Amino acid sequence: MNPFISISQIVNDIKALDITAATAAADHLDQLTKPPGSLGKLETLAIKLAGITGMERPSFPHRSVVVMAADHGVCEEGISAFPAEVTPQMVMNFLSGGAAVNVLSRQAGAEVLCVDIGVNAEMNHPDLIDRKVRMGTANMAKGPAMSRKEAEAALLIGANIVNEAFARGVRLFVTGEMGIGNTTASAAVLSALIGIPPLESVGRGTGISDEVLQHKALVVERAIECNIPNALDPLDVLSKVGGLEIAGLTGVILAAAAHGCPVVIDGFISSAAALLAQRFSPESTYYMIASHISHEQGHGLLLKELGLDPMLQLDMRLGEGTGGVLALHLIDAACRIMSEMATFESAGISSGQEATEVESEQL
Repeated sequence: MNPFISISQIVNDIKALDITAATAAADHLDQLTKPPGSLGKLETLAIKLAGITGMERPSFPHRSVVVMAADHGVCEEGISAFPAEVTPQMVMNFLSGGAAVNVLSRQAGAEVLCVDIGVNAEMNHPDLIDRKVRMGTANMAKGPAMSRKEAEAALLIGANIVNEAFARGVRLFVTGEMGIGNTTASAAVLSALIGIPPLESVGRGTGISDEVLQHKALVVERAIECNIPNALDPLDVLSKVGGLEIAGLTGVILAAAAHGCPVVIDGFISSAAALLAQRFSPESTYYMIASHISHEQGHGLLLKELGLDPMLQLDMRLGEGTGGVLALHLIDAACRIMSEMATFESAGISSGQEATEVESEQL
């Protein structure tokens, strides 16, 4: 399978949903032994999965969680409760299988792909996917986080990680990330794209105090003032106030859509990448599934802007892809409802519609 070599190539491959398959799925759901619509969001999800895949009854035996890892120069501004050294340490934790996303992925039958796209350390592990663009971003409060060329390279790396996994048979993707300081970059992306003040976009991230929260908002404000990112140019926003892992996840989301695969969006950072993907291609939103709404202040705003309704609300704010992996169980449930549940006809049960028709005839 040929690699993606440009953003426009990926965007041009993203198609509209398969309305025929989605309609067939909706009709099938109405024939199952239940009142119409009684399974709520599971039914909406089943219809969406059919539209994405073109199959009335899809299944996803092979699924990948793509964890993009990178560092952020803005950490020198003191915006996190944890030091930047935690990023490479956590990457090694992912690779040894000891992080929360590893535990939850094992439960959900998903593989974890850990990608070094910009960790500010030399890393060596046989299972690490080494795609480092640079040793972390620059301090966006003093200038652009990275060059436009670097942002595009990181996005294409994410896209081609999906390309390689797709060639191996993966048909369902989950976004995950690791990078101390990345909630600051995500807040800056949110503020830059939709024009809200940083006090509305920043959150507590790793658990910062009220004082540090105010400081974090000021840092984001300085980053936007000194870089003047163009809200109409997502690559400009990404390069000036984004992060390498955010760029990589943007590529993951766009490429999943280009391959006709559902992509489960995790929390705040992943949703910032999703908003960037939407700005590159509005059609890419059709392929996104919002897993949960996190405790980060700006996450609800991001989901509203994307027009996505989250499946879960568990007061989580860990990242890594943990909320996304939990949503895999709901995707499996929706698929099994479609493939295993009896219809009124097969079960020999009278449907509500049939009863109504009998009553009409008697009248």
